[in-house]
Amino acid sequence: MTPSTTARRTVLRCLWPGRRQACALGAAIVLATVLPLLAPQLTKRFVDDAIAGHPATQLTLLAVGYLCLAVSGQVARMLTAWLASRLAWDGTNRLRETLAEHALGLDMAYHGQRTPGEMIERVDGDVVAVAEFVVAFLLDMVASLLLLVGVIIMVFAVDLRIGAVLLAYCALMGFLMIRAQRWAIPSATRVRERFAALFGNLEERLAGAEDIRANGAGEHVVNRFHQASADVYRADLRAERIGGGLFAGTTVGFAAGTALVLGMAAWTQRSGALSVGTVVLLLQYTQMVRAPFERIIDQLQQYQKALAAIARIGGLLAEPRTLPEPPDPRPLPASGPLSVDLDHVSFAYSDDDEQVLADVNLALAPGETLGLVGRTGSGKTTIARMVLRLYDPTEGVVRLGGVDLRETDLASVHRRVCVVTQDVQLFAASVRDNLTLFRGGHSDDELRAVLTDVGLGRWLATLPDGLDTVLASQAGGVSAGEAQLLAFARAFLTDPGLVVLDEASSRLDPATELHIEAAVDQLLTNRTGVLIAHRLSSLSRVDQIAVVDDGRVVEYGRREELAADPDSRFAQLLEAAGVRRVPAEVGSVGSPTGRVVDQVGPGSGREVRR
Repeated sequence: MTPSTTARRTVLRCLWPGRRQACALGAAIVLATVLPLLAPQLTKRFVDDAIAGHPATQLTLLAVGYLCLAVSGQVARMLTAWLASRLAWDGTNRLRETLAEHALGLDMAYHGQRTPGEMIERVDGDVVAVAEFVVAFLLDMVASLLLLVGVIIMVFAVDLRIGAVLLAYCALMGFLMIRAQRWAIPSATRVRERFAALFGNLEERLAGAEDIRANGAGEHVVNRFHQASADVYRADLRAERIGGGLFAGTTVGFAAGTALVLGMAAWTQRSGALSVGTVVLLLQYTQMVRAPFERIIDQLQQYQKALAAIARIGGLLAEPRTLPEPPDPRPLPASGPLSVDLDHVSFAYSDDDEQVLADVNLALAPGETLGLVGRTGSGKTTIARMVLRLYDPTEGVVRLGGVDLRETDLASVHRRVCVVTQDVQLFAASVRDNLTLFRGGHSDDELRAVLTDVGLGRWLATLPDGLDTVLASQAGGVSAGEAQLLAFARAFLTDPGLVVLDEASSRLDPATELHIEAAVDQLLTNRTGVLIAHRLSSLSRVDQIAVVDDGRVVEYGRREELAADPDSRFAQLLEAAGVRRVPAEVGSVGSPTGRVVDQVGPGSGREVRR
């Protein structure tokens, strides 16, 4: 089965309602179709009886019956619209969830090539277009086509010749509409693509508003926005021209067909084959043919957008997940610190042959800590991403607790590994949900204790609703230090076996940083740790050092040994960073054991014990 076929089946499975809901909707559609077909029969009877001079009482009953049928038809149509809308949004919500889950499972390289605005449009905007089309399809396609078939059957029952003419006319109009799709669908697809690019452009500029204003790049941003808007305008104008032309052509064709049918009805009535009431009935049925066609044409643009959206949804679902789940996963050890082993690991992005990592070998025993150092872009973060299984190596094996990460499931990795980075993501949700990441299993007392342990006890006490206080997204209203401490609190809650810290204290002021050092020590106690260091002074607690350069581990060993060797790369990095080593003396900054301490900056007075 091809990926595109699987994607189409996934879309249909999400949109298909349950059996009861489908039966209820079908019954409503049948009522909305049959009731309008019965009303012209009463009109015919009313006209013929009036001409024949029947009593006013009988004519009044016919008029009341017509009114009841008209009202009942509208009620049935309203019920159909309500059911169709409800089922369409239920189905498209399932589709939206499926798309979001699939998109979150795609690798980081895929997301790196696309803006958040584009992904939002792919996951939500396209689904909204499908939802609107499903409602229109049920109301203006299915119901209208059923009504059209019913009208043709009724006209055939009145006169075979007129029925044949009406059928030929409808078939011709249907053929022309199908042929018109070949022009309309590509233009609608281009409109969706241009809107996705526009939203992506706008999202990027809004996210960087501070830098743009500070550097005077406003004019450039506006020009780029005008260019993106112009692309949308041109694509939409072309689509509207095509849609408008189709509507105008169909209207002219409908007028000609109506005139032909009415002309034949008038000629037949003069020959005495039809009564005046029957001619009125044919007129009403002919007018009823117009309504389905007009509704179909009105929804043509929505139909085009939906087909384009479904194609794009199928394309997203067909994107392969580069981190497949094994059929029989092996769980990571359920408790205790995890060993880390990178065995001849190499990595390159799928769309780029240039290696990011080359033959990396690292080994950490359970409970040890590793410091990764090197210049920006050397590969430190990529090594950490291998351990977190955000990527799989192109060569070699990454093991945690002796288990190849490709043989375990991602849920097991998420339970046993946590990461704290500089860029903390806060959600527009309560403090409780921001701590637990919307997972249960933690009492309020436990959450308060964790916040107190990381130094946020007083902060929590100032919140108006305590743990129920809603925080703004993107750390709005929360200081950088508070946001970073919240990230540490999340890590404490998970009780992981492996902790990855990406310079997690770099955003803290000195007082807060000193306060959190004890919390970091507690977090790393009896746990394995990987620390990505941009400031070498933060590596005082690690056991091993790996110096990374151009995707390779060029130096690896015990921290004390490398720091004591003046010819090691690590010692040279310490010297270049202004972290100078001085002998430890009794009564000064050291201890009587003869260990050395690193002093940060000449004359700074701040010492980091080694």
